[in-house]
Amino acid sequence: MQNKRKIIIGISGASGSIYAKLLLDSLMQLSDQWECVGVVMSDNAKTVWEYELGNQDYRNYPFKFYAKSDFHAPFASGSAKYDSLVIVPCSMGTLARIAQGISNDLLTRAADVILKERRKLIAVVRETPHNLIHIENMRTLTLAGGIVCPASPSFYSLPKSIEELAQTVVNRILDLIELDHTSFRWSEN
Repeated sequence: MQNKRKIIIGISGASGSIYAKLLLDSLMQLSDQWECVGVVMSDNAKTVWEYELGNQDYRNYPFKFYAKSDFHAPFASGSAKYDSLVIVPCSMGTLARIAQGISNDLLTRAADVILKERRKLIAVVRETPHNLIHIENMRTLTLAGGIVCPASPSFYSLPKSIEELAQTVVNRILDLIELDHTSFRWSEN
């Protein structure tokens, strides 16, 4: 068994709260594989969650939630040795600030730290279509060592519900942050 992971989850105000919810649910089920999970959620993310999911269930998770202005959070420094940052969903505004090195809140500071420490940053972008600015920012993030993981679900597992469809994206995220989990695998199921 690998060392337990230290994971940061950033939730921006882009549409796609279901992805954040399902990732938090999955992390709860995989609690034997992580040491700690820190969450940074923008004010817009809370509004979008409440609108799209019809609840405030983000308040019910046992993870440590940090205010967007809390630069005393452990992952504001590389010395805390967090392994991964997943921004899900990742708005194009958040992506732009990260790509340009603007650390104006805890989420963008955490991204800057993860990139400078050569650790894993996954930006789950949900916007479509993309303009050239979006594409250049995704290129910049990729060149800096980040991973752009579009919230593009797969259909070959024959999902039967919106949740199963969204889970295909979450399963990809779990693979990227190197957590062991059960998932549909092409040509294996």
